[in-house]
Amino acid sequence: MSTEIPGLHPLTTPIATRRVSNLYLAGLGIAQFGIFIAILSPIFVSMQLKAQELNPGDPASIIGTVLPIGALGALISNPLFGALSDRTRSRWGRRRPWLLGGIVALAIGLGLVAGSTNVLEITLAWLLCQVASNAASAALIASFADNVPIEQRGRASSVVAIAQNVSILAGIYLAVYLVGNLPVLFLAPGVLGVLCIVVYVFVAKDVLPTNPVKPFTFINIVSSFWTNPVKNPDFAFAWWSRFLITFSSFMFTTYRLLYMEDRLGLSSAKAVGAVALGVLLYTIALLISSLISGYLSDRLRRRKIFVAGSTFLFAIGLIVLAHSSTLGVFYTAEIVMGFAYGIYTAVDTALVVDVLPNADRPGKDLGVINIANALPQSLAPAVGLILLKVGSAAGDNYTALIWGAGIASILGALVVIPIKRVR
Repeated sequence: MSTEIPGLHPLTTPIATRRVSNLYLAGLGIAQFGIFIAILSPIFVSMQLKAQELNPGDPASIIGTVLPIGALGALISNPLFGALSDRTRSRWGRRRPWLLGGIVALAIGLGLVAGSTNVLEITLAWLLCQVASNAASAALIASFADNVPIEQRGRASSVVAIAQNVSILAGIYLAVYLVGNLPVLFLAPGVLGVLCIVVYVFVAKDVLPTNPVKPFTFINIVSSFWTNPVKNPDFAFAWWSRFLITFSSFMFTTYRLLYMEDRLGLSSAKAVGAVALGVLLYTIALLISSLISGYLSDRLRRRKIFVAGSTFLFAIGLIVLAHSSTLGVFYTAEIVMGFAYGIYTAVDTALVVDVLPNADRPGKDLGVINIANALPQSLAPAVGLILLKVGSAAGDNYTALIWGAGIASILGALVVIPIKRVR
């Protein structure tokens, strides 16, 4: 079976043709888990608790200010560090320095967030966290493209998806036990992230390519943030699909804890516990669908039906959630969304790598794709705050918020259909 990718010169591309081992896949999952438990635990739980500590009367205003600014840092840093890792030629490889440097800086940033005493301090500390985590993440996904051949990308994508979502579950359950100790709640995921990345750098190959590096110029830096959508329409549609599903997800999860308190009338402690159970159900459904869909995608050589169908199903779960007034309905919606998102994340990374315009420079183009991860984290909290205030002086119109997320998800399903390079 040929693994040649159209448009690549066979003498310069470092794209993998040899199958990776189960040890590598385990290391990949551990690394993804480490980065995401460190950066997503604050977003889903601890940052909301910190906001309540700093401004008990209006914590949503802090969330709506701090997270968007941090996400702007992520937007810039992911493509930039992806391109820099493409260019790096060190004795330790081209991905390892950015993986290790990024995760250590993230751990330091989390410590600064924990010690923040005002909005300016927490904003700057969170900005550091986002820049650092995206330096590590950009290098990790580029390493994925370096190491994993096309016939294993569905399976490897499933590993990445499962690890990321297990990290969310672990972070939330960590919050259940550490809800009264915010400094440790911020610091523990950062330390764990460092240990996980250390495991990966010992497992993964980091072979330097032989093609020459172009001189480092301002034009090269600017080009890190752009891939021509007219020349590469499949890449552009994949970008919009990632943007819309991420926007949809963060529109709700950013305010999920507050939703549990305001809409369902739970105390902070009970809300954290309810969110933890909901995410547990979500993750179980996700694990089941991820394991099945990644395998089927590779066997059937189909990507689009999995990505588009799961994004539409995610929208259905959100619409159910929009009209929830009980924990039972909330848990049902979490199961539906978890099953859908498991299919999506298990296949989408494989789809994206399949349509890379320049597969010999994966860090750069995957950095552009990751703008679709970072930009929604900036926009979703701000747009969500606007929707919460539609017709509500108290800012608690969760029906408008969640319907907005559902519509974004439906659009995310539709933009997958025109992709031609993969089936």
